[in-house]
Amino acid sequence: MIKEISIGLGLAATIFLLIVGYDLTPLIFITGALGLVYYMLKSRGAGVKKFNSKPAQKISFSEIGGQSSVVNEMKEALEFICNHEKIKHLGIRPLKGVLLTGPPGTGKTLLAKAAASYTDAAFISCSGSEFIEMYAGVGAQRVRHLFNSVKERALKEKKTNAVIFIDEIDILGGKRGQNGSHHEYDQTLNQLLVEMDGLKIDDKIRVLVIAATNRVDMLDPALLRPGRFDRQVTVDLPDKEGRREILKLHTSNKPVSKEVSLEQVARETFGFSGAHLESLTNEAAILAMREKSNEVGYRHFHEAIDKVMMGDKLDRKPSKDELYRIAVHETGHALMSEYFRPGSVSTLTVTPRGKALGYMRQTPENDNFLYTCQYLESQIAVMLAGALSEDMILGNRSTGASNDFNQAVQTAEQIISSGMSELGVISIDIIPSKTRYRVVNEIIKRQEERVKNHLKQKEKVLSKIVSLLMEEERISGENFRLFIKEEVA
Repeated sequence: MIKEISIGLGLAATIFLLIVGYDLTPLIFITGALGLVYYMLKSRGAGVKKFNSKPAQKISFSEIGGQSSVVNEMKEALEFICNHEKIKHLGIRPLKGVLLTGPPGTGKTLLAKAAASYTDAAFISCSGSEFIEMYAGVGAQRVRHLFNSVKERALKEKKTNAVIFIDEIDILGGKRGQNGSHHEYDQTLNQLLVEMDGLKIDDKIRVLVIAATNRVDMLDPALLRPGRFDRQVTVDLPDKEGRREILKLHTSNKPVSKEVSLEQVARETFGFSGAHLESLTNEAAILAMREKSNEVGYRHFHEAIDKVMMGDKLDRKPSKDELYRIAVHETGHALMSEYFRPGSVSTLTVTPRGKALGYMRQTPENDNFLYTCQYLESQIAVMLAGALSEDMILGNRSTGASNDFNQAVQTAEQIISSGMSELGVISIDIIPSKTRYRVVNEIIKRQEERVKNHLKQKEKVLSKIVSLLMEEERISGENFRLFIKEEVA
């Protein structure tokens, strides 16, 4: 109201001066200059903005699935805050920072919020990008204000503990001296180091800094030393049991059909993060709603897995000749996959989705983190089978196999770098290019011969499966295996 009255009085005064013939040029110039100065001062003072003014969402560690070891490690670290009197009596230095590292979507932010609830602490979250500005000193000012704000919030909420969560801290805490003449990054990081050094167990408000990043290699060493971020906790992708727990949490509010086995869904989602699994259950429920189904069935989960992995179905459809080639290509992949590991084929389809015109999805038997030479060679064979099927049935190949060939070469190089080739234990970087090409070529050639021999024996089966796939556009792994058994019999 006062602002509107002031503007009105200013306009009235301006009109009056114009009527009496006063020259307003100097006044306009002075007003413009003052406005520019005000704008610059306001921009420089942007660091006093409030961080996350909304109250923190209450989350407990029991609501975070698939990260039991991480939760236990976090609870152990948080005991330094909860039992501060005992810690002080034993002369233990307080824990100042916990760094969460790992891929995106694994629950780092949820862990920070759960930590705040576990310690009954005031909570403020922010991102590393909020501290970087073009004006020198703004970032450092925001860091100071961040620590002051969380202490003020703790006092307001009548709490003695406070938690600051900084997401993507690699933007704020990157290695110093890498930004040329721009010292704003270094000043901001220096201020964060000073603030963390100032945290003491005798403080009225005990502050714990929790940060998250998936690029720990970019952080400044001064930030990682003991006394700043004392604990580094790796929040990795969940294993099969962890995925089952996460799926159980996200399906607790959904009417899931009794036919759905979360164990099977967890098995088919190797490499999924917690965020992927949440999206999976949501997409499955959306598909059930579209079909006007009262329950979320297995087919909805099956379709949702494809959507999360590959993207949505495309409206455009390949020509009949292209569709036939795609069916031949994907059937070749499926036959070789089933040959090396029976029961591995989950879906075979020629429906375009995302960037793929068709695909064969495998179901991993277990979550493997180590691979033998035999396993890698079999994977190369599966990758080559699509193009070799085209060659056998159609007499030529297509550009659709380019990604398969790239993956095959990368897998062959993995065999070499792991010391499982004829070169023995050696660094792949010091191998002459001709030798490297020869060994990679020999590995791939051996698998080509292996694939050709098997596909020649299965040529009739391959042709019949292609015809069936052209009719139905999609074959489940169960029907695919049933068809193979009938043909063999």
